[in-house]
Amino acid sequence: MSASKKLRVTLIKSVAGRLENHKACVRGLGLRRQRHMVEVADTPENRGMINKVAYLLDVKEA
Repeated sequence: MSASKKLRVTLIKSVAGRLENHKACVRGLGLRRQRHMVEVADTPENRGMINKVAYLLDVKEA
């Protein structure tokens, strides 16, 4: 994994009613609402947050 690689992350499901630490991961990735898309660096820290809430996200390489 290179720090120069980017991942395109889209929130596809709502965070309403989810665990607080899952909501925190979504916020930590910079996602604010459904269908919001951000590009994040492909780092172990971001991969960990993505893996924790993978059921809410759509992830593609940028």
